[in-house]
Amino acid sequence: MKSTVSIIKCESYDPELVLASAKKAIDLIGGIMSYIKPESKVLVKPNLLMAKEPEFGIDTHPEVVRAVIKILKEIKCQIFVGDGPSVWGNQIGNVQGVYERSGIKRVCAEENVDLVEFDKRRWYGKFPLTTWIENCDYLVSIPKFKTHGLTILTAAIKNLFGLVSGTYKTELHKKYYNKEDFSKMLVDVYEKTRPALTVIDGVVAMEGEGPGTSGKLRNTGLMLAGTDCVALDSILALIMGLEPQDILTTKEATRRRLGESALDSITILGLRLEEVIGQPFLLPTASMIRKIPRPVIELAKKLIKYYPCVERDNCIQCAACIQACPGKAISMKYKRIVFNYGKCIACFCCQETCPNSAIKVKKTIWAKIAGL
Repeated sequence: MKSTVSIIKCESYDPELVLASAKKAIDLIGGIMSYIKPESKVLVKPNLLMAKEPEFGIDTHPEVVRAVIKILKEIKCQIFVGDGPSVWGNQIGNVQGVYERSGIKRVCAEENVDLVEFDKRRWYGKFPLTTWIENCDYLVSIPKFKTHGLTILTAAIKNLFGLVSGTYKTELHKKYYNKEDFSKMLVDVYEKTRPALTVIDGVVAMEGEGPGTSGKLRNTGLMLAGTDCVALDSILALIMGLEPQDILTTKEATRRRLGESALDSITILGLRLEEVIGQPFLLPTASMIRKIPRPVIELAKKLIKYYPCVERDNCIQCAACIQACPGKAISMKYKRIVFNYGKCIACFCCQETCPNSAIKVKKTIWAKIAGL
């Protein structure tokens, strides 16, 4: 059976335009009541990486969250909005600060819906997830369309990592530091949670060294909706100029038959795919190694490496990277950030959480010779 994805043009975050676009995106795939029962309890989960204002393009824009809230209110749902912000840089200890600066707190207050914290958890095999999943009848996910240094794409599947409770994200980064293993763990989370509906904020996307302050904003002017996160991420990969199987979470989820990634198995409504594919996205530097055939990687992996370093002029010595590092490879010496590359696992969590775009990606001379 084919999966269905809608693609709608939405050129700005004007509240009326966003609401109309969200309604159209959802109506094209059958309407809100095809997926959410009236008067039910719904957890709405945006992507709130860090305490930054909407213009930074890092978090799901509050007007997209407002639009989804309004659509759910039309069928008299009891709505709860929440996310588990990044555990890095003390964000997890300042959830209300993230809610405030992202604009989500204001929207929830204006729409009179509950803004909740993921402070209670229940174990689901390998990881703890917020109890708000079981307290609500449905989960509606609202990811932000961005690149990611570890997973290349962060969107429908990756957004669900925020359901993992608190600082246990750090433990998962340590346990699954290999890209393939980390992606499999993300698919485990998807398999457990399976949102009833996903609406993607692609009005302003991010390319390059995403998903944090080092990324570059890109005006894509799109909103997508669907129920199959694999299909949604597959379409986003194509928009980026990639193949769906280039995204390890998509590859793994397809292998488990959790969704559709082949274009001939996805029905696209609204805009045609050729209307939304432009110049390929700038990709994270660390993802370039995937262009090399696997046997060559095995021979050269000790020579071809990517590693983080500090751009001193931008560093504000906030120590966010130190708190972020699951391998404890970063320290402060003489008021300067220092890396212990013997401990570095190249997860780039330090870059993800840096509030001032001070962490850059360097590569070995062999990677440069290979043209990567």
